[in-house]
Amino acid sequence: MDFTPEELRERRRKFTVAMEGCFPGWDTAIIMDNVNQYYFTGTMQDGILLIFKDGSCLYGIRRSYDRAKMESPFLADGEKGTGEEIVPIPSYRDLAEMDSGRRGTAGSVPGNLKGKLGNVYIEGDTMPAAILERLQKYFEFSPTGFFDRVIRTVRSVKSPAELRWIELSGRLHREFLEDKIPGLLREGMRETEFLGELTAEMYRLGYQGIARFHLFQTELITGQIGFGANSLYPSRFDGPGGTKGNSAAAPFSAGSERKLKKGDAVFVDIAFGMSGYHSDKTQVYFFGAEPPEEFRRAQQFCVDLEKRIAARLKPGEIPSKIYQDITGSLSDKELDCFMGVDNNHRVKFLGHGVGLNVDELPLIARGFDEPLEENMVIALEPKKGVPGIGMAGVEDTYIVKDGGGRCVTGEGGRDIIRV
Repeated sequence: MDFTPEELRERRRKFTVAMEGCFPGWDTAIIMDNVNQYYFTGTMQDGILLIFKDGSCLYGIRRSYDRAKMESPFLADGEKGTGEEIVPIPSYRDLAEMDSGRRGTAGSVPGNLKGKLGNVYIEGDTMPAAILERLQKYFEFSPTGFFDRVIRTVRSVKSPAELRWIELSGRLHREFLEDKIPGLLREGMRETEFLGELTAEMYRLGYQGIARFHLFQTELITGQIGFGANSLYPSRFDGPGGTKGNSAAAPFSAGSERKLKKGDAVFVDIAFGMSGYHSDKTQVYFFGAEPPEEFRRAQQFCVDLEKRIAARLKPGEIPSKIYQDITGSLSDKELDCFMGVDNNHRVKFLGHGVGLNVDELPLIARGFDEPLEENMVIALEPKKGVPGIGMAGVEDTYIVKDGGGRCVTGEGGRDIIRV
């Protein structure tokens, strides 16, 4: 068991307090997203979690109830508990009947066994409309709104237990990118070969095998890699770098037939993860030759910028103000191809939260006006495309602290590694 009952109860308490502050009329939160289930229960099953206004919860499992009992500290069905219970359910109807019986909320119409959930908030970003329609067959509720921003804000401040996993991921991530990758690069190898060997080495270090994103329909097994100008290949992925991928059908697969040759820049932007918690890091290499002066200048510009931003990752700092101050200080030349493979494919952030998803809150971007809090975890990734050569830049994961961001993926802002 990775997390104690007290840890999970504190997460639920923070969530209900935040919901009360944002939506005072709420009664029930319906949670089906895998990551949110894990955050609140310590297990990830085919199930549905109901969190009620009074802080109690009911977790119905379709599959696997047995595994849920092994992994979660919640009480199994039939045990007397403290308002947190796991129950097996063949269908949503069974959960509705259990909820009605336990809380005395059966409908007033004779024979109506619908659970009355009152004003319900759901995961608007991830719950399919078909699932919502199915739930309305068995529960009486008013679908009042979405709580995605609330739960992502609550998750943005990490507990000591969460930080331990992120720091472990960060240490292994640094070792992997700085110590292991240079030995994998060989002249004539294809991107697909590099991807295979890279992935195998990640697994040897203990990688969890998946990089999870909140962004709809974002699919990455490892991350983005590119030999030479392939790292400038345009992509729908919401990040500054590019990758050609295997084909139009698998644009994020990070493996083309492009072969590595002397004088190539090598771009590696990948997430690492342990027990669900990620770190995010990018390293740039140059193979078989000295990097051109233009590329070296772009890399040093990004290294210096990361250090400037990291110094401001303190409690009370405003992410939007950091973004405006940094971008507003750059010249037109520095802004050329900054945070993008070219000027038509640029992202509008300098960093993003990291945790159970790679793309968590807050963003270092306009519109994020709530102050930073201690123990938020943020990946900073200043990058700059260099036409005809490749993507220069850096990325490291930091914990927000009083003295500025503390890097968990090395020293922060590593120069080009010459191979």
